[in-house]
Amino acid sequence: MKPARPAAASQLGFGFDEPAQAQPAPAKPQPEALTQPAALTQPAADDSSAEAMARTLEAHPDYRVLRRLVPQLEFAPASGPVLTLLVLDTETTGLNPARDKVVELALLRVTVDLATGQPVGAVQVYDGLEDPGMPMPEEITVITGITDDMLRGQSLDEARVLALLDGADLVLAHNAGFDRPFVEARLPQFAALTWACSFADIDWKLAGRGSAKLTSLAGELGLFYDAHRAEMDCHALLAVLMAPLAGTASSGLMRLIEASRSPTFRLQATNAPFDAKDALKARGYRWDGAQKVWHTRLADQSALTLECEWLKTAVYNGRSSRVQVEELDGQTKYSVRPGKVALREL
Repeated sequence: MKPARPAAASQLGFGFDEPAQAQPAPAKPQPEALTQPAALTQPAADDSSAEAMARTLEAHPDYRVLRRLVPQLEFAPASGPVLTLLVLDTETTGLNPARDKVVELALLRVTVDLATGQPVGAVQVYDGLEDPGMPMPEEITVITGITDDMLRGQSLDEARVLALLDGADLVLAHNAGFDRPFVEARLPQFAALTWACSFADIDWKLAGRGSAKLTSLAGELGLFYDAHRAEMDCHALLAVLMAPLAGTASSGLMRLIEASRSPTFRLQATNAPFDAKDALKARGYRWDGAQKVWHTRLADQSALTLECEWLKTAVYNGRSSRVQVEELDGQTKYSVRPGKVALREL
């Protein structure tokens, strides 16, 4: 898990910043409606008495029980078509990929059955530390527990990482807009892969969750874990994405696989009237100070069409206008590279 980072508006979910922007869902399911992934919370044999107490508490309506997440590294064999994905997380020295460095990289290579949306077979794990060549900021050490002594002389096993990348269909990260620029700066081979973001590509509010923070999503499944270290964050994310989304039979994994197959769009309200700024801000647009334009992200082509209609009516007052649309496919989403740019007449 990374330190808190600035939010970016999005209509794909809650945005790009994990903390401080979750809103209570209007029809949030009760805890018992959220299904825990199988075999992640089974107690050890010598913990039977503690488990018995936990079950007693669970039966009482005034208590909820959290169990420590136990990573699952083996699943049933595949029985049909599959897809290979990488669950990724990083720890870094700071927020700016142009200046800061990766100090920990974790990957889970997971095979997913496309019929069930669940993992199959064995999970391959990599977790490596790297000396950033600079002192660890004290605030990052406080968050992660990673010290200069732990990093001294360490380097990522590039051969192992590239072996895990080979043949992967999709990379998943919980805030890919943060992780992707960092890992591409360190290993450019990541740029050739398709990415999806479990933070932005799933509308967790619509799914009945009170927060898009990974710790909160796990907690609603009755799980807790040692956050802010890359490997455990990956295991927690996999557990969260295995669970069915409220009101559907689809897992979070399948939702992200589907999202990766469709482009998203960055829409700029070019030359928007100054007096429309409040309406744009209320709509979720953000101000780009460098380009001096209001912009937002749209999940698909239908959302783009509806947004252009809103702009023409609410912002440009029916006047003929031209806006900029940037199309982002899976290989450019959440990177710092531009997508396909075109102008659109309203």
